[in-house]
Amino acid sequence: MPQGKPAVVPDDGLTTRQRRTRPLLIVHTGPGKGKSTAAFGMALRAWNQGWPVGVFQFVKSAKWRIGEERALRVLGDSGEGGPVTWHKMGEGWSWIQRPGAEEDHAADAREGWAQIKRDLAAQTYRFYVLDEFTYPLKWGWLDADDVLAALTGRPGSQHVVITGRDAPEWLVEAADLVTEMGKVRHPMDAGQKGQKGIEW
Repeated sequence: MPQGKPAVVPDDGLTTRQRRTRPLLIVHTGPGKGKSTAAFGMALRAWNQGWPVGVFQFVKSAKWRIGEERALRVLGDSGEGGPVTWHKMGEGWSWIQRPGAEEDHAADAREGWAQIKRDLAAQTYRFYVLDEFTYPLKWGWLDADDVLAALTGRPGSQHVVITGRDAPEWLVEAADLVTEMGKVRHPMDAGQKGQKGIEW
């Protein structure tokens, strides 16, 4: 894509402007680090445009205090840019091992998805981050047909970015933009746990 020009101009009857402002379904997947970080970077751009931003965070614990959350909340409350709403689902349920926990987490995921569907129908936000959303899809906690229909049939100009490893093929096929983060090396490979300022 030299100089930002598309290699192909489709014969779809749309003007360049109409095609350029078409809402996107975006997927960040793969084994490498940076999927959520890239999505939150896009949320910063959306905030700067004055768009309402909705973050729906699956899997990561509601107790975690990640840097992106604090930054986006402060920016959303600043009176500049767009408003930011941050939703946390569950209590870090991908790592909790206790009797009955999986069904509780599946119920949390279904409740979170029901809220996202309501917000998509109401066009509550212009930009959505569905962080770690591939996991409840992979684990079968959500109905794939229902998710696909809601995402591809969303009204208006709502951009949606989904993060997480192992994105299902049907989601990859439906998306307009898919980035696969590869891993060459990670400190955890050498036994080093996550650290402040890098992971949160």
